[in-house]
Amino acid sequence: MTTPRPGPDALAAARPTGRLLTAGPVTLVTSTRVIVVTTGLILATLVLGAVGMTAGTLRLPLTDVVGALAGALTGAEGDDVASRVVVGLRLPRVVTAIVAGAALGLSGAVFQSISRNALGSPEIIGFTTGAATGAIVQIIIFQADPVRVSVSAILGGLLTAVLVYVLSVKNRVTGGYRLILVGIGVGAVLQAVNNLLLVMGDLDTAVTANIWLAGSLEARGWEHALPALVGVAVAVPLLTILGRRATLMEMGDDTASQLGIRVERTRILLMLIAVALAGLAVGAAGPIAFIALAAPQLATRLTGSAGMPVLTAAAMGAALLVLADTVAQSLPVLATVPIGKVTGVVGGLYLIWLLTRSKQV
Repeated sequence: MTTPRPGPDALAAARPTGRLLTAGPVTLVTSTRVIVVTTGLILATLVLGAVGMTAGTLRLPLTDVVGALAGALTGAEGDDVASRVVVGLRLPRVVTAIVAGAALGLSGAVFQSISRNALGSPEIIGFTTGAATGAIVQIIIFQADPVRVSVSAILGGLLTAVLVYVLSVKNRVTGGYRLILVGIGVGAVLQAVNNLLLVMGDLDTAVTANIWLAGSLEARGWEHALPALVGVAVAVPLLTILGRRATLMEMGDDTASQLGIRVERTRILLMLIAVALAGLAVGAAGPIAFIALAAPQLATRLTGSAGMPVLTAAAMGAALLVLADTVAQSLPVLATVPIGKVTGVVGGLYLIWLLTRSKQV
């Protein structure tokens, strides 16, 4: 039996189109619109981060924030109150928001690509819940430090991914809808486990875990930001290299195989990277809804490009989380509103809109 050759559409998609940027052995295919949108999102994130650093118990003028940041960058950091507050307390919080948002944007882009479904998101598939289970075990049982919580969140997400993958495999292939449905079921079970762990813990650890489960950037330091920062720095070039393969896989496993892609091996590698990113984000800021779901879709709409929007999704995720944090700090309420609740409300409305408009569901 002769295997049919890929059609002209598949061959056209396999050819690089747009602007080629070469860095050593790596060639990145992009376009002017992608560059402009990504640059604009990065600049917007920096501006929003600076504005967010003006809020807090001690209100600071934007000029003082910019001056403190400039002093830290040039090595001329002052000893005044503004410099200590901005550089010592608020800058780690903003950096945590940036890298956690970027990690979620990247993770969502991968899952939506390999599932070929707009609902492909780590919080919907259950991987975020699994990461939360790993972190809660450390908080409730071992009263662990942030680094151990982050590592346990990654391991929890990876174990959940293995379970979902094994249960969703049929004829050695993982299907898009099957992956999502199995993930939803596993996530529901793990949510019950999380609730049981909260009941088992004493009052103090249960309160700490509940605050963490709400998703928060309060009291975040460099020990929270650095693991996620390293993960994003490693994942971006890997996903950039694998992005072309993921784009071809979106046309179907058979077509991608005929074009020389090792489909299942590539899918597993992409899932591992995406789960690790989701786990790092959960370890840094707790379970944050909406960002992984919306960032890749908004990035694709703004750029108008096909395929997995690696850099733009990361920039969009960072911008959305920093924006949500700035809004949460500016709400006219006396209590601090956890950022996870803010993104959860917006994400729920977005999900309802997506379900009513999507042709896939």
